[in-house]
Amino acid sequence: MRRAHSVEQVRAAEKAAMASLPEGALMQRAAAGLANAVIALLRQRGPGGAYGKRVVLLVGSGDNGGDALYAGAVLARRGARVEAWLLSGDAHPGGLATLRSAGGRVVKLSEGYGSLSGSQPSVVVDGIVGIGGRPGLRPDAEEALATLAGVPVVAVDTPSGVCVDTGELDGAHVTADLTVTFGTHKPCHLLDPAASACGTVQLVDIGLDLPAPAVESLEAVDVAALVPRPAPDGHKYTRGVVGLRVGSATYPGAALLAVSGANTGLAGMVRYVGTASEWVKRQNPEVVGDGQAQAWVVGSGSADGANSALAFARASGVPLVIDADSLRPLTGPLGVPAILTPHAGELAALIREDRGDIEARPLHYARLAAKRFQAVVLLKGRRTTIASPDPDTPVRVNTTGTSWLATAGSGDVLGGLIGSLLAAGLAPIDAASAGAWLHGAAAGLAASGGHLDELDTPHLHEHDKLDQRDWPVMREGPVTASGVAAAIPAVIRSLPAVSPPSP
Repeated sequence: MRRAHSVEQVRAAEKAAMASLPEGALMQRAAAGLANAVIALLRQRGPGGAYGKRVVLLVGSGDNGGDALYAGAVLARRGARVEAWLLSGDAHPGGLATLRSAGGRVVKLSEGYGSLSGSQPSVVVDGIVGIGGRPGLRPDAEEALATLAGVPVVAVDTPSGVCVDTGELDGAHVTADLTVTFGTHKPCHLLDPAASACGTVQLVDIGLDLPAPAVESLEAVDVAALVPRPAPDGHKYTRGVVGLRVGSATYPGAALLAVSGANTGLAGMVRYVGTASEWVKRQNPEVVGDGQAQAWVVGSGSADGANSALAFARASGVPLVIDADSLRPLTGPLGVPAILTPHAGELAALIREDRGDIEARPLHYARLAAKRFQAVVLLKGRRTTIASPDPDTPVRVNTTGTSWLATAGSGDVLGGLIGSLLAAGLAPIDAASAGAWLHGAAAGLAASGGHLDELDTPHLHEHDKLDQRDWPVMREGPVTASGVAAAIPAVIRSLPAVSPPSP
């Protein structure tokens, strides 16, 4: 599990750690990790590691600038030509002294600009502002970044200018190739739109004792622990029955796709009720008709039948997955456990907000909708955001997937998949987040051609890394929703082995 903690939580943990450590120990740990990450990046881009490379530090006030300065001293001792460009008159004094003693240069911005007529830097280290900074950048920082445009950027802890706790952007900000963070991930590393500014995220352990996170994301081992396994004496009813009331005469394909997502073997039985019955049974002969179910999926392509499908499902009293057309009649709590699966446009219509605002503030609006409807809300996007109505439950962010997944019908597959996990007994927050992870990983597998021998198992598990630039090189291409559904069983088979939970 990747865990991301708020600024307040990190500050408290750092204060507690510093009370029992020698002065400066945390900063030295952070600086050492940062320097090692920069050296590794330089080694990837050419022989010799740090030796002979030119490194520019953009240094603001406070501890973030101190981290950059101490890391610069390490790099200078390794043979790098390090310059600290000061954006503040009160840069960390200990860091400045240490950099100078290691052979690094400390210059004003104007002097730094003048030195660019020689050789271009190999890397820029963003130590402008730390996790306590406000969104946006000062004009001098913007100018410095513009002057260094095209040079790879390593951000210290978080890219300067982003909102750390919410992942929102408001004004100019650093766009990093690599972000080196300390102690724990921060929400902006996981949440869009700021996550897109972080590049690859590398975590350096500095020994913090942290509470429950504010935001988290599942990894392969977490999903493996959640995926239901048949008991030795299990049968189709004990494994869960999922029912679907989806599709219509206008959109019969939605029924086929939602059923294909549900009919992956995770539940013991799949029921379908709707106008596409003949098509569904022709493609999935094991699917049966109406009857009792442990969970219902409604809304995908239901058109005029969406309201009646929702009313029936609510009356059944079992957990629900509500998508697309069946979202429209919602006005408040449903009275049964439910997972709502809107994209930004559907959520905008549901809560009467602007779509652009929702895309700019997915954490805020996912939480707002979860509270209003007393349901788990899965807000689809590049980084799908999953919020529980319980304010003490961490928000989950899904990091698997590929841009090829943006295709018609993929949401129908996701709804059916989540419904099968819900029917098999997972709690709504777990069904939604495990379903999103499997769906994204299946899309990545399908986009690579669906060949596990080309994608060996460790690589497949790297599909949940924080940014696609961190993935192994693969031949990716177009996928269809049907192809995503077909890849789900292979993804499940590839999950790491975990010990079953104790009875």
